[in-house]
Amino acid sequence: MTQRDDRELEAPVVAVVLAAGFGTRFDPDNPKQLVSVDDKPIVCWSIEAFEQNPHVTDTIVVVNPQVRDEVERLVDEAGYPKVRMIIDGGAERADSTAAALQALGAAGIPPRAKLLIHDAVRPFVEQSSIDGCITALDEFEAATVAFASTDTMLLTEDLGDRKVVRSVPDRANMFRAQTPQAFRFETIRRAYELASRDPDFHPTDDTRVVVDYLPDVPVAIVAGSRTNMKITTRDDLPQAEQISLEIRKRLARERMHQVFAQVREQ
Repeated sequence: MTQRDDRELEAPVVAVVLAAGFGTRFDPDNPKQLVSVDDKPIVCWSIEAFEQNPHVTDTIVVVNPQVRDEVERLVDEAGYPKVRMIIDGGAERADSTAAALQALGAAGIPPRAKLLIHDAVRPFVEQSSIDGCITALDEFEAATVAFASTDTMLLTEDLGDRKVVRSVPDRANMFRAQTPQAFRFETIRRAYELASRDPDFHPTDDTRVVVDYLPDVPVAIVAGSRTNMKITTRDDLPQAEQISLEIRKRLARERMHQVFAQVREQ
C-alpha cells in the first residue's frame, strides 16, 4: 500500500451543508429545511449527521438569507461545535457551492482538504456513506454517493410533441445520484473556475461540474441507501416520518444491546 504524506493525513474534512433553496414546490411560505420531521428541523438532521462523524472536522452551512436568523438560532440552541460558518447562498445550487468555495478559500483551507457537499434536504444520510466518501478521496479526487437503480432507465428524444425512446442503457450501470458529493478542495475549486467561464453553465449538482469541466478526473461511486431520500414536496413527508421512526427504533435497539453488554461484563 502506498504510504501517504503526513500532510494528507492531517488534511481537514469539511462538510458543506447546502440549505439555501427556498423550496417553492414544497411551500412558498414555509421553507422545507426548517420543517420538522420527528420534532427536529430537516436542516438539523443533516448537520447532526456530520457532527456525529468522528472524521469530519468542520462544517459550513450555506443558507437562504431569508432563513439565516432562524438557522443561526437553531445552531446556537443545539450547540453544534463543528459549525464554523453560516453564510448566504445564491439563487441556484451552483451559486451556493461557489459561495462556500470562496468562503473556504478566504479562510485559508488547504488545497488537499476533503470537502463533502451535502443537500440539507437529504436528512437521513448514513454514516457509512459519509465514511465511504472520506475514504474514497484517499484514492480519487472526487466521489459521489449513489444508489443503484432498480428500474430500467430510458434515454429519450423529441419526436414532434412527444418523447420517444432513443436507447435503453444497461441497468447494471445506472445509479441515482445522492449526496454527499466529495472532492479535494483544489479539484472542485478548479472545476468551478473553468465552469464560471461558460455562459451555459447550469449544473444541478457538483459531480456534473467535475465530469463536464475536468473530464479526465474520475468520480468514484460510494454506496448510498434507500433512506437517503431528498425531501422535495409535502408528499415526501410521510416517507420521511417513517424513516425517522425506523432510525429511532434502531438506535433504541443499539442502546439496549449496549446496556446488556455492560451488564454481562460486570
